[in-house]
Amino acid sequence: MVEAARAKGWPAPSYTAVHTIFATLDPAMVTLAQDGPAAFRDRFELFHPHRAEAPNALWQADHTLLNVLILDQKGKPARPWLTTVIDDHSRAVTGYMVFLGAPSALNTSLALRQAIWREADAAWTDCGIPDILYVDHGSDFTSVHLEQVAADLRIRLIHSVVARPQGRGKVERLFGTITTQLLPELPGHLVGGRPASAPRLSLAELDRAIGAFVVGTYNLRPHSGTGQAPHETWAAGALLPRLPDSLKELDLVLVLHAKPRIVQRDGIRFEGLRYASPTLAGFVGEAVTVRFDPRDLSEIRVFYRDRFVCRAISEEHAGEAVTLMDIEAARRAHRLALRANFGERIARVADFLPISGGPAQTAAPPEPPSHARTRLRLCEEDD
Repeated sequence: MVEAARAKGWPAPSYTAVHTIFATLDPAMVTLAQDGPAAFRDRFELFHPHRAEAPNALWQADHTLLNVLILDQKGKPARPWLTTVIDDHSRAVTGYMVFLGAPSALNTSLALRQAIWREADAAWTDCGIPDILYVDHGSDFTSVHLEQVAADLRIRLIHSVVARPQGRGKVERLFGTITTQLLPELPGHLVGGRPASAPRLSLAELDRAIGAFVVGTYNLRPHSGTGQAPHETWAAGALLPRLPDSLKELDLVLVLHAKPRIVQRDGIRFEGLRYASPTLAGFVGEAVTVRFDPRDLSEIRVFYRDRFVCRAISEEHAGEAVTLMDIEAARRAHRLALRANFGERIARVADFLPISGGPAQTAAPPEPPSHARTRLRLCEEDD
């Protein structure tokens, strides 16, 4: 402002005058000018909080990285993720999943599995298939698998507007409650990025702690948004939840991924493994669909024209739990070993190559004709 005044040949304004002018400006205009349209939208745009009219009419699902360290299977500190599913009308937590590693379609499916099916705990009766599932634009939420799940269970899948978290405020507040009320009581709680105490919990122990908080505290005490306990609000709806016919049917839709395959004479080849069953003898050469659980690839389920045919077993791993992650890790290790082998072989070849400009040790053999020359080509495989 001082420079503008000088450019006009005006006397420079005092600090008090500048402060008085800025104090009279509209805060929304200042935010828009200084911080941009995103900050203006989050602070000043009109937002209408919506609440579903009945239980299971709308569910919200989201992930968060927890502010706590636990011990993984190797005893090393690791920071877990949490996926939660809540009922929009009652604010009841219907399901959750705590895990290590990045969010995936499988972890989302497992959280939905717990949310939809009846719980063994009599105090946790919130269940059923929702009419609408409201999620963000994460890769797992926009996956083909989740779209197939929504179609099979007749769920309307809605994604929030990009960069507008207001619509997911209810599940975000749940994360805030867990962060401020449960995690500070656990060993390994992170404060300012550092653990306040040494991590001691395993993933299973953290899962039990979160489950006890959800069922015994969060769902039973009055919610500030509704004035009632989420469990009471959900039960007051006198809802007869829509459920699958069986847990196996739910697993078939949620957990098991589908892939097309052709039945060969020696069985079905899938993910580098061979699966066999006597029933497949009548389907050689036919196109089938295999459904598999990424947590255990020791067996697959085979379908022909959407009808179940049989379970096919990998004889090499019968009775073992072989996960898709195990297979992918083995593939990565094999690629690294091959690359190390490439480097070793290149170094050996280089020992026999003549040094440019150096003294000749032995008589060089006659150079072959140009048409007979060959070149050593190196291939590099991308991850």
